[in-house]
Amino acid sequence: MRRFATERRVFFWEEVILCDHPLPYLEYHSFPADNVIALRPRLPHWWDDEARQTALRELLDTLVATSVPGKPILWFYTPMMLGFAGHVKAHAVVYDCMDELSAFRFADPQLAAQEASLMKRADVVFTGGYSLYEAKRGSHAAIHPFPSAVDTLHFAAARGNVIEPADQACIAGPRLGFYGVIDERIDLGLINALARARPDWHIVMIGPIVKIDPVDLPRHPNIHWLGSRDYADLPAYLSGWNVALMPFAINDATRFISPTKTPEYLAAGRPVVSTPIVDVQRHYGAVQGVAIADATDAFVAACEAALALPVDGAWRDETDALLTATSWDMTFDGMKAQMAAVSVKPAVPTLVVANDYDTSPVVHPVGRRPDYDVLVVGAGFAGAVLAERLAAGSDKRVLVIDRRPHVAGNTYDHRDAAGILVHRYGPHIFHTNSDDVFAYLSRFTQWRPYEHRVLASVGAKLVPMPINRTTLNRLYDLNLQDEAAAAAFLAARAEPRALHTSEDVVVAAIGQELYETFFRGYTRKQWGLDPSQLDKSVTARVPTRTSTDDRYFLDKHQAMPLHGYTAMFEAMLDHPNITVQTGTDYRDVDVRAAHTVFTGPVDEYFDRRFGALPYRSLRFEHQTHDYATFQPVATVNYPDEQTPYTRITEYKHLTGQQHARTSITYEYPQEDGDPYYPIPRDENQALYRRYKALADTLPDVSFVGRLATYKYYNMDQVVGQALATYRRLAIKLGQESVA
Repeated sequence: MRRFATERRVFFWEEVILCDHPLPYLEYHSFPADNVIALRPRLPHWWDDEARQTALRELLDTLVATSVPGKPILWFYTPMMLGFAGHVKAHAVVYDCMDELSAFRFADPQLAAQEASLMKRADVVFTGGYSLYEAKRGSHAAIHPFPSAVDTLHFAAARGNVIEPADQACIAGPRLGFYGVIDERIDLGLINALARARPDWHIVMIGPIVKIDPVDLPRHPNIHWLGSRDYADLPAYLSGWNVALMPFAINDATRFISPTKTPEYLAAGRPVVSTPIVDVQRHYGAVQGVAIADATDAFVAACEAALALPVDGAWRDETDALLTATSWDMTFDGMKAQMAAVSVKPAVPTLVVANDYDTSPVVHPVGRRPDYDVLVVGAGFAGAVLAERLAAGSDKRVLVIDRRPHVAGNTYDHRDAAGILVHRYGPHIFHTNSDDVFAYLSRFTQWRPYEHRVLASVGAKLVPMPINRTTLNRLYDLNLQDEAAAAAFLAARAEPRALHTSEDVVVAAIGQELYETFFRGYTRKQWGLDPSQLDKSVTARVPTRTSTDDRYFLDKHQAMPLHGYTAMFEAMLDHPNITVQTGTDYRDVDVRAAHTVFTGPVDEYFDRRFGALPYRSLRFEHQTHDYATFQPVATVNYPDEQTPYTRITEYKHLTGQQHARTSITYEYPQEDGDPYYPIPRDENQALYRRYKALADTLPDVSFVGRLATYKYYNMDQVVGQALATYRRLAIKLGQESVA
């Protein structure tokens, strides 16, 4: 009942009970602490379905007429109750879609049709997990995911001094336990194999046996079927487990489940071993306290590893931090906000209609159009940061779209066919001097310390880049001993000149020969222009050093997201107020939004009315090789103009991944293709200023990011710009930041 309680009294229509009483009646239960009244229908067991439906409709009508002031909010847990409740005149209708019920064993064949009718009637739809949301988001205009939450204090009692129940205390250890409904969703074969593989382990199974024959349960001396237990007693049972199990079968009935057990087990301080349920992998697969295994041997090994975890350790701290975002209070607040967004005000009693039943898309309700506070165009750094801040910091409903089929923009990474984590759009190495930017991103990822090193291929030699003392010694067979000697060597070659172009900057610092060796060819390939035609900012980004420090960046914070950029973006956008639509062009989206954040090319927004802004693009050639290492560092540059590519990147250096094979990427700059780099020339800046003047006339559109402001930014600079934009927007949109 915690899931749907509101400030006002809630009527809860629970499961139908068939009894020997000759007349139908309502069994009354009151829960003053939760402000809930539960009414359970009792019907004669000999009545047929038509008589039951008629009786239920009459009982409900009597309840509404005598006890509900005004029109109630109807809250449906199952479409099957629409038959006797759909006629009730309601203030609003909520469909709380907890699971794909039509996939369950013995599901009513009318379920799909009834759900289609309920979707048309509902004002707002909630789903019990993200997989279910993804499957049904095309079915309704106002649908929002709410994964299972946890009563942390209730289950944390398992960590304290509780008395273990007698029927479990007599069972030897170590104990591996499960509680929940035991039905077609449980992999009985896995339970059987686990018990046979480790007879010294004892498996405790708690819960009612439903829709399966008890004779089909595996029977071994180390499997203990204890039956149903009260919710209040579960922490006491958990206190005696060493590992908590989620041995779900992978079938239609489990495709969309988002088990409440995961956070409950973790709140009790127990490591979890689960089969590969999609939403468990999505939300918990990266934490040490949760292991995912898809075969018997792997499941046994995962249980062994879980048993080896310390009772108190860093894994608990990690899971405890994760659980702070999964409370029922937060679920309630999120649901309340979505109900308010569609004018479902909790000013009248909510009548919850449900029973004990625990996909294809249907047509959108006629005349409805999605309605958001903010439309964010682009799911790269600028768009994702602003979406997260507006949703979590200002409680705005945000739609994020991206024309690409994924989030994370150019930093998108994924596992290739060999299982190696690669960057689809070339290497992205995170570095920043901003404590604020690093702390903000740390909310969504753990980090792998990494300092980037680059070598340049010059003739038959590989030398550090940027140029440093080692570069000079190796290139010229010198023995420069200190920074003063290196500085003197460079000063002797420098050619003073006025600093107008990229060529001027380099030649003035290190001379013509080093300029031609390292910069001229590389720049001509990268930009399609000679450095003498480019703004001085291009080569000014690459320093020259007199020390032997061979790090490419010297920033205070240098690291890579531990599980990759895409995982970080998914965590950033994982908020009930955020809807993400990938593979979607902004011109094809028909939504109302009070404000738009545009992160694409600014000239594209205005249909290039003044002409196209010039961008430089890239082509990537990805290869996998049957040996462990391709090159000594992550990136090797090829500055000579004859080599058609500019650099080769080997990703295992960036990620630290151990693998018998290795994947690399060749980068070929080109004129056509996706826009990557604004070309820094005076005439291009003049053209951009005309577009900026147009952009400044649009108070309801914010242009943010590299493409929208026609300026090359590092990743941390884009994050900083987005955070600064949010601070201004929070005030403008009438909501100060709350986080």
